[in-house]
Amino acid sequence: MAKLRYRFHSLEFGDTDIHLRTLRDNQQFDDPAGLAEQLGISSSSWPMFGVLYAAGEVLARTMQDYDIRGLRILEVGCGIGLSSHVLNQRLADITASDYHPEAEVFLQYNARLNNSRPIPFFRSAWGDSSVGIAKFDLIIGSDLLYQPDHAGMLSGFINQHAKPASRVIIVDPQRGNGASFCRHMNDFEFAHTRTRHEKSDAMTQAFKGHVLNFSRS
Repeated sequence: MAKLRYRFHSLEFGDTDIHLRTLRDNQQFDDPAGLAEQLGISSSSWPMFGVLYAAGEVLARTMQDYDIRGLRILEVGCGIGLSSHVLNQRLADITASDYHPEAEVFLQYNARLNNSRPIPFFRSAWGDSSVGIAKFDLIIGSDLLYQPDHAGMLSGFINQHAKPASRVIIVDPQRGNGASFCRHMNDFEFAHTRTRHEKSDAMTQAFKGHVLNFSRS
């Protein structure tokens, strides 16, 4: 099996630089113990967690100056976790979650790369029980709605982990499942607004899509 190849990024967020080690591209694969295979993660989807996407950067830049006072925050489907690192640098109460068995390894490596504290993490599928996990005031995520059934699964996961009064921010690059997700969230009494991302010189990648903001009180 070929050795994994990496790419290093430095992204500016105001006066703060965030450094990331990501996979070099989406052609990487390394599952010698077969753990990912046991979890149903194919060789083609294996590297998707470890690449930096435009939607993830949009979410991170949204978190750059978001009012985090008093909020317990969860990044769901964190992948490479750029938003978690931005929030960690701001000393937010941030927890990250992903299903991929290597996500936490990359998350903590990059926390050390940024000379910051470890980021609390739990690995979970969207259908897993939330027993023992505290509820969150704000849940964030980006580019999560790949398949039609993801709308119901993700909304259910969010409802399990969100406080009765809570907010949710999902960056959606419009893969066709956003409207269904909004309907499912409405079933859990979340009202929402949809805004188109404004082009910014700070972005390192082009992005066409929406930011979905949900609230429940």
